[in-house]
Amino acid sequence: MIRIRNARIINPFDGETLEDRDILIENGTIHDLVPSGGNDVPPPGDGDRIIDAAGKLVIPGMVCSHHHYYSGLARGIVADIGPTPDFPSILAELWWRMDRALDEEDIRLSSLICSMDAIRSGTTAVIDHHSSPNCITGSLDAIADGFITTGLRGASCYEVTDRNGPEGMERGIEENARFAQRTSAFAAAGDAGPALRSHVGGHAPFTIPDSALRRLGDLCRDSGSGFHCHVAEDRYDASHSHAVHRKDIIARLNEFGLLGEKSILVHGLYLEDHEIDLINESDTFLAHNPRSNMNNGVGYNGKLPRFRNLGLGTDGIGADMFEEFKFAAFKHRDAGGKWFPPDMMPMLGGGNEILRRLFGGSFGRVAPGFAADLAILDYPSPAPLDAGNFAGHLAFGLNSGSVDTVIINGKVVMEGRRFPFDEQAIYAEAARRAREVWKKIDGLRP
Repeated sequence: MIRIRNARIINPFDGETLEDRDILIENGTIHDLVPSGGNDVPPPGDGDRIIDAAGKLVIPGMVCSHHHYYSGLARGIVADIGPTPDFPSILAELWWRMDRALDEEDIRLSSLICSMDAIRSGTTAVIDHHSSPNCITGSLDAIADGFITTGLRGASCYEVTDRNGPEGMERGIEENARFAQRTSAFAAAGDAGPALRSHVGGHAPFTIPDSALRRLGDLCRDSGSGFHCHVAEDRYDASHSHAVHRKDIIARLNEFGLLGEKSILVHGLYLEDHEIDLINESDTFLAHNPRSNMNNGVGYNGKLPRFRNLGLGTDGIGADMFEEFKFAAFKHRDAGGKWFPPDMMPMLGGGNEILRRLFGGSFGRVAPGFAADLAILDYPSPAPLDAGNFAGHLAFGLNSGSVDTVIINGKVVMEGRRFPFDEQAIYAEAARRAREVWKKIDGLRP
């Protein structure tokens, strides 16, 4: 059992603040909350792990609803990148060369450092979306290694596309099917299996022909998985759908059974109102990625309030959800939106509903019966702080540097900002391999 003593608990998604509680964790779940020092506190048992949270905050861990672990070695990239005047050229000149440069060890190392960065930021679950055209078969196992080694919760999939020819498209479909089978075994193992699940991945509708969408829809039905795909990130995707397929993007996906409660569509900047209605009717999630949208210059999704199910992602720009929330809030206001930081908390918390649909169980609250996915924060607040004004502190004060200790699935994965393995050696190897990847990118022309 893990016993977190003397905790101040903030449940930011339901407005609850609890003072001076001991949190008892057993078998991956919060077993009980009892008053600190009270008569109801059971004596420590042999082997109990005690964490003193006096003076600290305990919150539910954050969820990154869309990430690209294959970008892990791209930070600060120095390579011969050609002109990128628009979004298609950004893809061709940078990301489609980056993913082609990766081998299995690069992928494994990227997953490891991205998982560590997530945990260090108080993110306890990541929904990944992978691509490595020159290393497809087994690539999701390499991604899984990073999750399993660090103890991070999450999901991954392979983004199927025709941009590297029919053989690569076929192997991508097969990799999704193989990994779905593997993660179904994880689910069957219960607490004994890794906290890792799968989606069926697609890059974006403009690089997926109908023949592949049909097979991806069949795979979703056969595996019980949802679809995870970029849609309408740029005007080009919507224009392509109309010009080539004579239909809206969402109507096309729906035709092949790719919408539903376990599916995640990403970005959605250029969707019509009736397409959003179809997303809502199908109970599909949309992942909003404000920093990525700003970085790629694709625009702002002013229709966010119309979506019923929203999650917050990073699109590969790390997994710091403190930072992503700030950008989401500030960009929304800058674009003339009517939401203030408290109005955006349901989007930040939406990732917990994604986890419920993937794993079953309950997420996103420090309460008995909920998953023990927690972050302990060291944040000496200069102003009153409780669950009611937590969003304001999140936007204007709290940051990932406040994260001291992280517990995922009832296991301490980082304590005192230290991991239980040699993290410096991992970062040193990542820096060495990043230089090699950048060199390979120079030789891979669009």
